[in-house]
Amino acid sequence: MSLFLFQLRGELWKLFARKRTYIGYGVFLSVEILVMVLMHMPQGQRGIKKLIEGHGGIFEEYFSGLTVALMMMAITLFVLGGLYLSLIAGDLVAKEVEDGTMRMTLCRPVSRLRVLTVKYVVCVIYTFTLVIFVGATALAVGLLMRGTGGLFTLFIGVDVFELYDFGPGFARYLLSLPCFALSMLTMSTFAFQLSCWNVKPASATISALSVFFVDWILHEMPYFESYRPWMMRTHMDTWINVFREPMPWPKMLEDYSILIGLDATFFIVGAVVFASRDFKS
Repeated sequence: MSLFLFQLRGELWKLFARKRTYIGYGVFLSVEILVMVLMHMPQGQRGIKKLIEGHGGIFEEYFSGLTVALMMMAITLFVLGGLYLSLIAGDLVAKEVEDGTMRMTLCRPVSRLRVLTVKYVVCVIYTFTLVIFVGATALAVGLLMRGTGGLFTLFIGVDVFELYDFGPGFARYLLSLPCFALSMLTMSTFAFQLSCWNVKPASATISALSVFFVDWILHEMPYFESYRPWMMRTHMDTWINVFREPMPWPKMLEDYSILIGLDATFFIVGAVVFASRDFKS
């Protein structure tokens, strides 16, 4: 175990020593500030006021830091988060193979499965840290500019609409962060699996994004509604159920079981491909 932790520390150091690792953090923080500024303009406030009051809420009470943070996180994470998670996860193996450092790593007395497992744990850590960073900074910016207040939640696609006081809303918001990260992990794992193939890092990233965008497009088409249980986006959206009252724990457990099953399948496929590759040439 101590050797595993030592290798994990080395992989984390390699990941966070790269400047491109921090692009996602910087972009999200910039977007959050931009969105907050736009929301404070008269045009932005009119739209949000119409939305809140149109659903029976009091604008002054529910146009709060919590509401703004949830809006920013829900809108940006699936698109921008998918981009940067695929970028980093698609780099983890393919970039080292491209640079030639993977051959040096495999010269040491350590199994390929151990090497891949350590890299996948780094992928998991990065996914959770990025999502939690986005959620925490969105909340900090929201509270700084709008202060405390009730939480207004509206997700039309999954029929979730609830109004919460600050205390219960804050608890639900915090619980949604690891749930959202677990949903996004499927995207990271798929990109990581592609990184194990004999492809360039950019190809792994683009291929992963293409698959998930196609899945998203098909999910949004109303005449494909009967196929939605077979689409990844359907199960990835289960994090939204955190804001449903009461929380449908059996449904969430079922969805996350499917997602974890997909993660395990992607990792196994990647491990089989990685173990069979020839890195000598």
